[in-house]
Amino acid sequence: MKIIQHHIFTIAGAIGLLLFSAASHAEVDAHARNLSASCAACHGTNGNNAGGMPVLAGMDKVLFVSQMKDFKSGARPATVMHHHAKGYSDEEFEKLADFFAAQKR
Repeated sequence: MKIIQHHIFTIAGAIGLLLFSAASHAEVDAHARNLSASCAACHGTNGNNAGGMPVLAGMDKVLFVSQMKDFKSGARPATVMHHHAKGYSDEEFEKLADFFAAQKR
């Protein structure tokens, strides 16, 4: 009987961890989506722009982060992106990179 109880507690614990992990992941995605909302005005919903501005959807994460850091530091010239980039932390650049990389073109 103790073995069965042990298995039940083990399974219940594993399910609890999975649910916690899923909830945490959904929260991160929601935060990234919220961060990306200001990008939509120029780069389109979910980074899918129909023309004019670069498409962010499906963009390589490393490239995205590198370009955003260059905008923020002034290493990459821009008309408005340097202002936008200064409003984000490196962690937020990473979240945005994950979000846009996961979007379909």
